[in-house]
Amino acid sequence: MKVLDRLSLIDRIGRQLQSQMSFGEIDTYLKAHKIDIKKPTSGVNSKWVYVKELLADEKDPAVLRIADELGIPHNYTVADAEKAVEATFWDPSHFKLFLSHLSSFKKTTGQLQAALKGYGISAFVAHVDIEPTREWLAEIEAGLYSMDALAAILMPGFKESNWTDQEIGIAVGRSVLVIPIIRGLVPYGFLARYQGLSAEGKTVSLVASEIFQILVKSPKTRSRMLSCLIDTTIQSLSVPDATLKLSLLDSIEDIPVAHFEKLRDSAAASVVLSSGEPLKQLNATLVKRKLRPVSLAQPLDTFDDDIPF
Repeated sequence: MKVLDRLSLIDRIGRQLQSQMSFGEIDTYLKAHKIDIKKPTSGVNSKWVYVKELLADEKDPAVLRIADELGIPHNYTVADAEKAVEATFWDPSHFKLFLSHLSSFKKTTGQLQAALKGYGISAFVAHVDIEPTREWLAEIEAGLYSMDALAAILMPGFKESNWTDQEIGIAVGRSVLVIPIIRGLVPYGFLARYQGLSAEGKTVSLVASEIFQILVKSPKTRSRMLSCLIDTTIQSLSVPDATLKLSLLDSIEDIPVAHFEKLRDSAAASVVLSSGEPLKQLNATLVKRKLRPVSLAQPLDTFDDDIPF
């Protein structure tokens, strides 16, 4: 793992165990993962610090396995006992959606990938995203073990593929949300338990919109999808992107207030959100929810460099 990714993951593990367990329970839990709980620590009376110190020198696979069990998202998978593989294709701060599809449908799947980007969703399309120089099987495995959800494009030939059923099997085994997209083939096997999304006669943009609606409503993905939508709104680099995401946020019911407060508090540092239509739209959304609008600090007095001393 990259050093910063590793430190961030250990920090999140520490905070989660701190909120869920006593010191004794933490010892029992980490010992079950073969972590040496007898190694010297600073003795600081903080479960968060204690966990971080115990995990500081552990190998990446051990840290990743604990994170996976706790449901803490990351972009890595354990390829073997000693090696952690990073999924390099996910866009930062985006919801991670694996698109399981036939190679013959890669053009339309790539168009769906582009459409989903506007919703704060980074979609993985194997035939587009894997660099020719990288081991494609390891990359696909990394995507499957770091994804937040999977969408399967069901069409004739899908069931006969050597890979698609295995991709779905991993998703089911990890208990992540699976969205069957029906395009000529009805859900079968494990997929039959999931509510299918019919794509017959629909445009790519409409299918992308309906995928987003499923992700934002499902108990398995709602929290993660909302967090990603907030983060990608804050990071918007264009007015159209910001206004689209703000419209989406305004249309979703029962979003926790903390999300809007984060958006408001971050707006001043964003060139896009702090001016023009996005600022007007954001403030209208905040006022609608009885929250304080964005208040930008008055600019400091400027001076002319050419004034004689």
